[in-house]
Amino acid sequence: IEKIIIQVCKAHYFRYGHRKIKAVLKRKFNITLNRKTVQKIMRKYDLQCQVKVKRQNYINGVSNIVVKNLLQRRFTATKPNEKWVTDITYLPYGSTMLYLSTIIDLYNNEIVAYTIGTNQDVSLGIDTLKSAIVKRNPQEVILHSDQGSVYTSYEYQNLAKEKGIITSMSRKGNCHDNAVIESFHSSLKSEGFNTLRRTSISNFKVVQIVNQYMYFYNQIRIQAKLNYQSPIEFGEQVA
Repeated sequence: IEKIIIQVCKAHYFRYGHRKIKAVLKRKFNITLNRKTVQKIMRKYDLQCQVKVKRQNYINGVSNIVVKNLLQRRFTATKPNEKWVTDITYLPYGSTMLYLSTIIDLYNNEIVAYTIGTNQDVSLGIDTLKSAIVKRNPQEVILHSDQGSVYTSYEYQNLAKEKGIITSMSRKGNCHDNAVIESFHSSLKSEGFNTLRRTSISNFKVVQIVNQYMYFYNQIRIQAKLNYQSPIEFGEQVA
C-alpha cells in the first residue's frame, strides 16, 4: 500500500493532499483506506502537498459598478458555456515579468483558453477571448471579470458585444466576487512554481511550466466538486 501511495504522489507531482490521494486509490486501484491512514503514510514519507500561501483578504468597500455583477458569486453552472470567468495574473519567475490571461468555464472548471504575454494590456485579454470564442462558439455566455482596465476598455467590451457575450463585473477591489479564477491562479503558482528551488528561471521555462500545468489541470487534476474527476472527464459526461 505504501509503495502505491508513493507512486500516486509522484505521478501527481506531490500536488495532492491526503483526501485526493484517498480518492485516487479508490478510483484507480479499488483500494479503500481511511483518510487518516493515508495521511499517516504520507507524513511518514514526507509526501505532503505544497501548502498554498493564503491570500490576504481585501477590505470590501462601496464602488461604482461599470457593468452589472450578474454572477453574484454563483459559481456553478448547469451546462457548458453558460458562465465563464476571466482574469489576468502576473508571473514573476523568469528573466522578465510575464502575464497570464485565463478563461475558465464554471460548468466543470475547465481552462477554455489562456494567453501569456509580456505586457498587461488590452490585446492580452482580447487574444484570450478570441481564442475561447474560436474553440467554443458560445451563445450568450456570461463572462465575468474584475473592473481592470483591460475588461472595461471599449475594444474588449465591443468584441464581447459583437459575439453575443454578456459581460459581468465584480465590485471594485473585491477579489471574492471572482474567487474561482483567483483560486486557480493561486494553485498554478503554488503547485507549478513555489516548489522550484531556484529564484529565477528563463521565460521559456516559465511558459513551459504553465503549458504543462494547464494540461495537468484540465486532463488529470481531480477536483472534489467534480466528484473527484478532472475537468475534461467531468465535461465528457455531457459531450
